[in-house]
Amino acid sequence: MTPAARVSAAIGILDSILAGEPAEKALTNWARASRFAGSGDRAAVRDHVFAALRCRRSCGWLGGGADGRALMIGALRASGTDPEPLFSGEKYAPSPLTGREREQRDLRDAPRAVQLDVPDWLLPHFERALGADCAPVLQALRQRAPLFLRVNRLRAQVEEAIEALARDGIEARPHPLAETALEVLRNPRRVRGSSAWRRGLVEIQDAASQAVVEALPLREGMEVLDYCAGGGGKTLAMAARAPISLTAHDADPGRMRDLPARAARAGAEVALASRSQLAGRRFDLVVCDVPCSGSGAWRRSPEARWRLSPGRLEELTETQISILKKASEHAKEKGKIAYITCSLLNEENGQVVSNFVRETPGWHIAMQRRFTPLDGGADGFFLAVLTRDTSGQ
Repeated sequence: MTPAARVSAAIGILDSILAGEPAEKALTNWARASRFAGSGDRAAVRDHVFAALRCRRSCGWLGGGADGRALMIGALRASGTDPEPLFSGEKYAPSPLTGREREQRDLRDAPRAVQLDVPDWLLPHFERALGADCAPVLQALRQRAPLFLRVNRLRAQVEEAIEALARDGIEARPHPLAETALEVLRNPRRVRGSSAWRRGLVEIQDAASQAVVEALPLREGMEVLDYCAGGGGKTLAMAARAPISLTAHDADPGRMRDLPARAARAGAEVALASRSQLAGRRFDLVVCDVPCSGSGAWRRSPEARWRLSPGRLEELTETQISILKKASEHAKEKGKIAYITCSLLNEENGQVVSNFVRETPGWHIAMQRRFTPLDGGADGFFLAVLTRDTSGQ
């Protein structure tokens, strides 16, 4: 595909996403219908689409509209590329720019929320949560996220993993946020096909997500429940960190369908439990990586920021406190709860745990910690550890 044809493809995909189709589904559908596109073409089109989605408002401002065509015009301008030669109308190229589309616009003249690529209603929420860090954090969320790996210490040490990746042409270096974290510097798309990956030496996991697991109060012999296990990223990280008895559960068991195979590759022992199998069981630590807005990881799922609404945020906070209350029923008398989100919003973080403590006698907040993209380029995460107050018993 020519560069212009790639832009045309991106425009069509963006229009599908703007009409409500999930980004990954839109990209997959295009790839299936475009067998002529090689791996380099698919990667380039994907990069175009995600660059435009991450900066949807500013790209629309620079492109003079809100559809896929305007977003691509704006994205090209934001990257320093003149869109006119690509919009030639020849063969598979987009049609020529109109007079309106040729107008140059300065992003510095745009409203603050447009410059920071956030919905108007959400900007005050970020300002309250982040203070002076608001603009730098939102600017970081406009950029492509680095690829981080977790070294699986059940299989290898950090230097061994780096050397194994290097043999497949993948350059990686340790990242200071977590002892097991690696940042991939070269050939990130080779990771899933690498020997290090197939042998379970590494897993893809954000550095802040790893730091959250490192901060959990794990100790040898503990019985631990991962109450919202999902695909099992933190489950496997916990298994590699300490010799514990680990049980994984999710309200949607289908989310855990790949966990047994992942655990086998990693050399980890994890028991899966349904809701009925958890009845009456108590654990030393219950980990709740709850559903959330994902605002700390919007670089990786950029359409999520444009689909979040005030009503949806309220629904999420109600779900989060409900999960905490259900999880507390599975904590031993002196057990702990770890509450985790990949959100930067106070409404989903400190406010939720404060409300839980106020509404659930006997619990208090032992520790809270927040990570943002300013912490070495990692995603935004929040962790609170809750303990039961047994002093009066």
